[in-house]
Amino acid sequence: MYLNPGNEGFKEILNSSCYIDKTGIISLINSSINTLDKLICVSRPRRFGKSIAAKTISAYYDCSCDSKALFDGKEISKSPSYETHLNKYNVISLDMTNIIGNTKPSNMISFITENITQELLAVYPTAIRGTSFDGTLLNALEAGSPKFIMIIDEWDAPIRETPEIAKDYLTFLRTLFKGSTTASKIFAAAYMTGILPIKKGKSESALSDFIEYTIIDTDSYAPYTGFTEAEVQTLCLEHGLDFSEAKKWYDGYSLNGLSVYNPYSVMRAFKRRKFASYWKQTSAAENLITYISMDFESLQSDILRLIAGEHLPVDVSVFQNDIRVITSRDDVMTLLIHLGYLTYDSSAGTAYIPNEELKNEFETLLRHPRHPKLQKLVTASEKLLQDTLDGNEKAVAAAIDSIRGTNYAPAFYNNEQALRYVIKFAYIVCTDHYMRIEELPSGKGLADVVYIPGGAYPYLKALVIELKWNKTSGGALEQIKNRNYPAVLENYSGDILLAGINYDEKTKKHDCRIEVITKQ
Repeated sequence: MYLNPGNEGFKEILNSSCYIDKTGIISLINSSINTLDKLICVSRPRRFGKSIAAKTISAYYDCSCDSKALFDGKEISKSPSYETHLNKYNVISLDMTNIIGNTKPSNMISFITENITQELLAVYPTAIRGTSFDGTLLNALEAGSPKFIMIIDEWDAPIRETPEIAKDYLTFLRTLFKGSTTASKIFAAAYMTGILPIKKGKSESALSDFIEYTIIDTDSYAPYTGFTEAEVQTLCLEHGLDFSEAKKWYDGYSLNGLSVYNPYSVMRAFKRRKFASYWKQTSAAENLITYISMDFESLQSDILRLIAGEHLPVDVSVFQNDIRVITSRDDVMTLLIHLGYLTYDSSAGTAYIPNEELKNEFETLLRHPRHPKLQKLVTASEKLLQDTLDGNEKAVAAAIDSIRGTNYAPAFYNNEQALRYVIKFAYIVCTDHYMRIEELPSGKGLADVVYIPGGAYPYLKALVIELKWNKTSGGALEQIKNRNYPAVLENYSGDILLAGINYDEKTKKHDCRIEVITKQ
């Protein structure tokens, strides 16, 4: 189970109807074998192919099987290092989630070492059981074993789920990998993958020799972290599905300038031939409300700003990579990036909701807000929407003034784009009732924001909002009429509410004009 598990797992992966060749990751590991960079830790969110990568890597290095026929023609076969390392090592493969489910936390280390020792001595009967686990591995080398490659899938699971054994677990890893002569003799390479990066602090210095590639800085591992746009386009052609829909639902993760899709959700969508949110089926989804209900600084209003479509600055350097140590708004935002709820633009230092699938997850907060501040913001937005539908112009202007002045506070409130962000924030509840379209083309210009009622809310009016800066709300309303913006809603019939909203820099006030027309 733990020593040389073979290549059956990789065979199953190859049989998938949505298989994407990611074997190129092996060439990156090959380049580090028997070097100072041979210890590699790759962290990424759940459902981003960590276990698939581990099985692929294991099948390639495992000396107990012949995997050449499986890898010939794959990306790795084009590498000069392909045959140099193919099936040349003893692989120790640990799935830590499986292990902590099969033994008591207090017995975990002895469970691992005893099972591997028994399997190793069965293969090398002349080897002598050492007084320590690494001693047994050295004895196996003397008995004819090739060097080992250690693969640890979900390496951080014991730390996340059973923190009481974290110290013993890290001591075990230190014994194996800390830069000693013994470790250099035993291991050709080690590959760990998990959700969180290695925790910052003295207790984790045991793992300081690992080269880390995180979801915030994937470096050369970016193409192997998820599906690329070209790969999804190919899948869409093969399966006869709409690429633009796949892009809307699952794209948006920005990794070192590369646009990456959630691989699990893409595969589920293609197998079921239905674009929808498959994030709900992961255990990570259960934690979202817990984390964003934490009362740090502007966190609650920032979550609504994210739902409204904004990109917000985040200091990712302060997070200790420990879910038990959350002390600030930046900690929560950085954790959500590591969990995959947000993506991070490293060039701008900002985080945002990557796609429709994750937007749906955040919008559940609007239906069931648990935090008092979040409830207050949602309630204010609901009242604003109702006042708008009722044509209460003064109440609408006053509400936007209030939201702008007390809950919003963008860094630069000095143009129509800033005003657009405020409007999207103010009408945040519309995300659960409407489909929002920004800058909808009409043939004579662009409507700033258009809300079209969803199928479950046919009684609502469509909203066409035009924004002005240092002009007049009446002028904004006339522009809607003159440019015939409602004509673009050709498939919509019913009441259309036209709203012109202006902000005056001198008075620091908004004003609003509302009219309703009926489209047959």
